[in-house]
Order: sequence, then structure tokens, then C-alpha cells
Amino acid sequence: METLVREEIMEGGLEGEASRPIQWSSVFAGALAASAMSFILIGFGVAVGLGVSSASPTWRDASAALALLSGLYLIIQAIISFGFGGYIAGRTARPAPALATIEDDGERRDGLHGLTSWALAVLAGAALLALLGAAALDRSPMRSSASNTSAAEPLLSYELDKLFRAPRRAPNIDLREARAEAGRILMTSSSHSGVSTDDRAYLVQQVAGLTGLAAPDAERRVDALIADSKTAINRARRNSIIVAFSVAAATLIGAAVAWAAAVAGGRHRDGEPLPNWMASSNRFHRNPRVMPVS
Repeated sequence: METLVREEIMEGGLEGEASRPIQWSSVFAGALAASAMSFILIGFGVAVGLGVSSASPTWRDASAALALLSGLYLIIQAIISFGFGGYIAGRTARPAPALATIEDDGERRDGLHGLTSWALAVLAGAALLALLGAAALDRSPMRSSASNTSAAEPLLSYELDKLFRAPRRAPNIDLREARAEAGRILMTSSSHSGVSTDDRAYLVQQVAGLTGLAAPDAERRVDALIADSKTAINRARRNSIIVAFSVAAATLIGAAVAWAAAVAGGRHRDGEPLPNWMASSNRFHRNPRVMPVS
């Protein structure tokens, strides 16, 4: 009789549960928890000035230390957020069938829940950023006149303002085409060869014609703005590298943290001791049977 009952359990209940290693309700719960915690921490970081990027032109003048500190904060918030989400995913998942799995399989199953919730949270965040970027691009006033814009306008807008600044100018003068062309020329200042002689002479002519400056004054202004543009582009490139590295590091570290936190959540759910490298967290568990592993 006992053998028959055991076979019926294996064929009916446990094998049916084992055939579904991923419990999507736990995965979604972990992903939502990670996303919510990440939103709170990133919002706090931006509020105190630790955002990894900014639309303000003054962000280009930020020191490398501030950019590195912002990147470090991004990594720390990823550890906290994905750790929280992974723990929720592992703690809320149903235990593995005791007759169908071994201990290592149970840990792998819980870790897989944490890793899946991490992937879902990352994809949801990327989709949200893509939607926000597309909406901002559609609302941009420069979109309707793409031929009169350049990639330099958001980055070198202040330099372009200084380049064509004039004490008096006739009304209803459209500078969009001139700004776009000057921006494309200034973008070459960070190249290996820099701004060519012909481009520099053309900028001097444009500045003299649109601002009324004398040729020597126009030359000095163009030379100063070329140097400023090169500095601004190099700083923006440096910050972009730091941001890209921080995002990649935070995402990859978050995957490992989500896996480990899900394993810890599964162990706490089952009332089992944690591995040696996690044993210090056992003191936070209310189950008296859970003791640090020697």
C-alpha cells in the first residue's frame, strides 16, 4: 500500500510540480519588488545630486570624482534592489518536491527564480526607458526640422549660443541652419585632426556676417569656441564611459545578487541553514532551528 501511494504521489502531484520549475507569480513578485526599490533609490540619488547623467549643460563640468561616485551609487542601488527582489522571488516560491529533487536542485531552482525576476526587471526598465525616450523625441521641437539640426545641439548648445551672440541683430532672423552647420563643424574638434582650416575660415565668415564682429574678433571667438567644444566633448565622452561601465557592472552584479538572495529566501522559507558564505544572515530568521553552519 505504501509503495502504491508513493508511486501515485510521484506520478500525480510531485512530477506535475517538477514539470513546472518556474513559478511566474513569484518571478513577477520579485521583479516588481526590485523595480519599486530601484525607483526609490534612483529617485533619492537624483534628488541628492548622484544621478549618473543630467540634461543640464553644467553636468559636463562635473568632476570625474562625482561621476565615479554616481556610478558607485548606481551599483549599490542595484545590489540592494535586485537582492530585495531576488529574496522575494525565492521566499514566495513553492518548495521543491522533496521526493523528486535533491538539495542542490532545490537551490538551483530558487536561484533560477531570482535570476528570472532579475531579467524581467531589467527588460521592464529598458522598455520604460525606450518609451520615455521615444516620447521625448516626438515632443522635441527640432524633430519637425531635422535638416536644420545636428547631434551637437544638445551637447554644444551653450557654445553655439556664444558663437552667434550679438549685441544687436535684425528681428526674424532664423539661425537654425547656421547653428546646425556650425555644430557639425564643432563636433570635429575632438577628432584626431581637429577642425580643418577650411571649416575654421568658414566659421569665421559666418560669425562675422551674423554677429557684425570684425574679422579679428570673429577669429578669436571661433578659436576660443573650438577649444571649449573640444573640452566639452571630451568630458561628455568620459562621463558616458563611466555611465556605460556603471550600468553594465550594476546589471551583471545584480544578476549574481538576485541568484544568491533567492537561494537565501528559499532556505529561510524551508527553515534550513544557509551556506557558510551566507550564514551570518541566519540570525535575522525567527526559526530557532536555523543556526549558522559550522
